[in-house]
Amino acid sequence: MKIANFSILLLAFFIFPITFAQLRVGFYDNSCPNAETIVQNLVSDEFESDPTITAALLRMHFHDCFVGGCDGSILLNSTDSERFVGPNLSVRGFELIDEIKAELEAQCPSNVSCADIMAFATRDSVALAGGPSYNIPTGRRDGLRTNANGVFNLIGPTASVAAFLSFFGEKI
Repeated sequence: MKIANFSILLLAFFIFPITFAQLRVGFYDNSCPNAETIVQNLVSDEFESDPTITAALLRMHFHDCFVGGCDGSILLNSTDSERFVGPNLSVRGFELIDEIKAELEAQCPSNVSCADIMAFATRDSVALAGGPSYNIPTGRRDGLRTNANGVFNLIGPTASVAAFLSFFGEKI
């Protein structure tokens, strides 16, 4: 029994770093070289007609990352998913992510993850709103499961600054 447990631990020790080693800036440079440009153009078009898309995408990305770990699970479209639970019912931006995904599928089928699309779109909308632009390590794989109950662990929009600082401090 000890050997089996040790073998599992050893296997996890070697596989865990490999999983995260895939994330890198420029992950799609060869497989879908125009991915970031496609995202940037579609986000720019949306921003021109609706500058509030920045806040919507930031919120969507936050809700995805703090519940499922930046895996795109908020985008899963089933009745028992994160997307259709109380605090997420007012999240916006799904249509834009769907539009970007459709365009990327037309250009580079089965290549760019929804999790990375959301990260690119959020970054690009922040830059359009006057915030910083930054490189994003990519290569995430989309989540296949949701954590609908995890949505209720998000901090509410009416929380105090002290509560927000405490919440984010626990996540570091």
